[in-house]
Amino acid sequence: MDTRRLILATLLSAAVLIGFDYFFPQAPKAPVASAPQQNISAPAAQGTAAQGQAAQPVTAAQSAEASGQPDGPETRVAIDAPAVQGSLSLRGARLDDLVLKNYRETTDANSPDVRVLSHANQPKPDYIDFGWRAPADVAVHLPDATTLWKADATRLDATHPVTLSWDNGQGLTFEIALNIDQNFMFTVTQSVHNQTGQAVALYPYYRVNRGYTPETNGGMLVHEGPISVIDGRLNEGSYKSVKADGVPPNNVAWSHQGVGGWAGITDKYWLMAVLPDQAEQVVGTYGYQPQNGMYQVGFTATAPVQVAAGQSASVQAHVFAGAKEVRLLDQYEKALHVPMFWKAVDFGWLSFLTRPVFFVLDWLYSMMGNFGLALLTFTVIVKLAFLPLTIKQMRMTWKTSRLKPKVDQLRARYKDDPMVMQQKMMQLYREEGVNLFGGFLPLFIQAPVFWCLYKDLYVTIEMRHAPFFGWIKDLSAPDPTNIFNLFGLIPFDPSQLLALLSLGAWPIIYGGTMFLMQRISSSATSMDPAQQKVMSFIPLLFTFFMAHQPVGLVIYYSWSNILTALQQVIIMGRFKAADKKAVVSKN
Repeated sequence: MDTRRLILATLLSAAVLIGFDYFFPQAPKAPVASAPQQNISAPAAQGTAAQGQAAQPVTAAQSAEASGQPDGPETRVAIDAPAVQGSLSLRGARLDDLVLKNYRETTDANSPDVRVLSHANQPKPDYIDFGWRAPADVAVHLPDATTLWKADATRLDATHPVTLSWDNGQGLTFEIALNIDQNFMFTVTQSVHNQTGQAVALYPYYRVNRGYTPETNGGMLVHEGPISVIDGRLNEGSYKSVKADGVPPNNVAWSHQGVGGWAGITDKYWLMAVLPDQAEQVVGTYGYQPQNGMYQVGFTATAPVQVAAGQSASVQAHVFAGAKEVRLLDQYEKALHVPMFWKAVDFGWLSFLTRPVFFVLDWLYSMMGNFGLALLTFTVIVKLAFLPLTIKQMRMTWKTSRLKPKVDQLRARYKDDPMVMQQKMMQLYREEGVNLFGGFLPLFIQAPVFWCLYKDLYVTIEMRHAPFFGWIKDLSAPDPTNIFNLFGLIPFDPSQLLALLSLGAWPIIYGGTMFLMQRISSSATSMDPAQQKVMSFIPLLFTFFMAHQPVGLVIYYSWSNILTALQQVIIMGRFKAADKKAVVSKN
């Protein structure tokens, strides 16, 4: 392989890694739609009305203050399912306490479980609420953040649902039936029993709340923040835009009306989302309440639920709070007929490639039980798939190296006439059947594979905390070792002083394999000494670059370099043997 092509391959991969999302930005934010009058960003107040608009809402600040009332065991229902554990508050009927049993914050065995929902009075509140809103011209006593519900049980698990109830004292009884499955999905059924003697029309709503602005470390590689799919269209909002673009009085920054869908707030690996009835007309909104820094994402029905006198009515929705496991999201998408629920995982613009690559890796993992081994096997599969192109590329390289003496003669003969020199060289290449650009084709074809692998390692939770062998406990994180503190022998982290002073063992191995490929390439092709000296710095440069990448990617590239070197030695050896045989036959 020509060393220049090797360097181009590495540079191209780095360019794809750094610049893909820059040149293909997220879809532009849709304009704020004119939401129906009943759609507001906070629950309706009790017994209030405003002329010409929906019932005046309780503000987010008032809701937060109300939720600050002391809670005790008597105001909470325990949640204990196979995948989650926590509680729900009877004060306001909120899902506001949930941890994931099977996921820890770090690879340490004593690390606490990952928390996805927390109380409104906590430093970082994340909670989900739901309820009803009334038309503007109707004064009705509705449940809000101060309402204390009654529960028919003290525990919610996968086999024992819980029903909450509250009587408004005016002939309306509200109920909320809650179920949870074996994983992260709640079923929420809201019911209204009408004994007022006249018909009542109410609008159900469901909402995700986040009372802080988190640190988003994914940059352009993974979306974190408000997200929704309505009418089969994905919209990804940012905290910055939602905070800046809110329109008074309800500070809605984005809204879209459609049928069904889902909406919520996503982190790199976790998701809080609400899923209305998929046949229901709804309007989805992103909003921000500046009084207490609360981001709000949710749905409100566009048509009211009509409850006749003496009758009851109910609506059903679902709430997801948990890990974005790819296959589990696919199962929910099929079972609940939720459109594009898999897009909660940010596979990017090349999702038609990144998803299949993930499923191949996941299948290999299921067969081998180790994602590191799955990566190594996947590398072999990629090498075999591109073997015909690799052979073609090396054949072009071999032919080009054999023509170097003739090319040097042409350059010496026509050094004073560059145009004629180029014409003669192109004529020589045509006569010998050399295509200068054919050797670059495999590099451009393999670049998307590199990107897909990087994306999968970075965004899928299946790769999170996936161990390899030895000191590698998390393939999605950089190599934790550092040569600058003698791999931990010195109790000091030099990277705290300077980020460049971080170089793990696997990036060093990668640099060694890259240097090996250079040596093999220079022995197979002719390169002047000055160019060799310049190229010798490239492995060092990329060794430091790969030190900050997921170690799984470094392992993949190191193994790929070794396989490529073996391919080159074998294939080039056959080309040389064939040439010698041809010379002997000719003589």
